[in-house]
Amino acid sequence: QVQLVESGGGLVQAGGSLRLSCAASGRTFSSNNMAWFRRAPGKERDFVASISYGGGSTYYADSVKGRFTISRDNAKKTMYLQMNSLKPEDTAVYYCAGNAEYYSGRNGDRYDYWGQGTQVTVSS
Repeated sequence: QVQLVESGGGLVQAGGSLRLSCAASGRTFSSNNMAWFRRAPGKERDFVASISYGGGSTYYADSVKGRFTISRDNAKKTMYLQMNSLKPEDTAVYYCAGNAEYYSGRNGDRYDYWGQGTQVTVSS
């Protein structure tokens, strides 16, 4: 069983940057595909980005492509989301998630375990 804990959220002005971290416990992190999702107030959960277990493949939602970068350090059992050029519409609770099926898609139902989320607020 893998447990995830997100950190790094906060309040930032538009145009600013934040780096989110997702720390994992358990022995299987390095063999699991991982992803970031977000949920804005009053909206459904949205896919943000995903990364393969070895880090060689990454995928992004169109809304964050070119601004966000997903990465992972398997030795540290940690995944990251570097967010640059933040916009007010990026305001949401950000969640990390993982699965043991080598799935890197946008369907959150295919992810087996989730963190508790970290709030990101971007002011205009």
